[in-house]
Amino acid sequence: MHQARLEKLRKRMAEQRLEALLVTGSYNREYLSGFAGSAGYLLITADKAYLLVDFRYTEQAKAQAPQFTVVEHEAKAMATVRSLLGGWGIRELGFEQQHVTYAVYQAYAADLEGIKLVPTDSLTESLRIVKDEAELAIMQEAAELADKTFEHVLTVLKPGMTENEVALEIEWFMRRNGATSVSFETIVASGERSALPHGKASDRVLKSGEFVKMDFGALYKGYCSDITRTVCIGKPTDKHRNIYDIVLEAQLAALEGIRPGMTGKEADAIARDVIKRHGYGDCFGHGTGHGLGMEIHEAPRLSMNGGDTVLQPGMTVTVEPGIYLPGFGGVRIEDDVVVTETGVRRLTQATKDFIIID
Repeated sequence: MHQARLEKLRKRMAEQRLEALLVTGSYNREYLSGFAGSAGYLLITADKAYLLVDFRYTEQAKAQAPQFTVVEHEAKAMATVRSLLGGWGIRELGFEQQHVTYAVYQAYAADLEGIKLVPTDSLTESLRIVKDEAELAIMQEAAELADKTFEHVLTVLKPGMTENEVALEIEWFMRRNGATSVSFETIVASGERSALPHGKASDRVLKSGEFVKMDFGALYKGYCSDITRTVCIGKPTDKHRNIYDIVLEAQLAALEGIRPGMTGKEADAIARDVIKRHGYGDCFGHGTGHGLGMEIHEAPRLSMNGGDTVLQPGMTVTVEPGIYLPGFGGVRIEDDVVVTETGVRRLTQATKDFIIID
């Protein structure tokens, strides 16, 4: 698996006439090598693959990255890089511009004097955007854990709980059932706070006659899930039901209509047009979805702005339209899906019925 990814990267390097590439992004490092330590560098050429780590990680690196030659680098890692490149007769080095600050770039330039530094743009990320079968299998498990978590929280959710207590229950259940951690800080927002798209859990007490929006995900075997469900505590008003029904209509339309070959902007428009048609276009201010995988936010984007990527089979995205009414509340419904040859396949399957908690 990792060898195949390396070969795909080398092909892209050859297309850009890069003799060597330094990989410093932590997710890219793990994706290409399997090494999950918190520090290290990949140095890749057309026929060499080196993993440079400090003393803490030498044994872990050898166990997790058998396709790589593991080297314990010097106190200044770039001194080791310079020595290796010099021995190979290489005078140019690509680096990941998205993962290197200007200060670090200056340090590289000083430590690698005489070697030309060439910025690269998303070489590894462009591979990660389409998931392989091994990745999709893990993401399915991560999604199933999110589904089970929602089913569990429905059994404990009740008026009088605080948002923080709900978030703790969600996170405890995911960790107890296999998650390494949460994919992101859990969102639990009730009442008027549910109109905050990213309302972090607070000490607010859940009350009767209001929405509770829960957005959470599990980090599982290195991959993320991301699900949002909105329920009602106590008897809903007609307005609660109406808003919920519109968001669900928009989400189902997007799930039915998204196809490979369309852009993220076109996919976004499917859900957005439904909400606009009902008169709530100004109350849906974020994109319909985003890519996810090793990171909670990856390419592509399903958005009015920046959604230029053409969707391909194997891409994994969220589909999460919403309506947010300040002073009243908000609804978001979100599923994780994988783009297929003919449409999308849902990874998350938790019910989207309008649930009322007595």
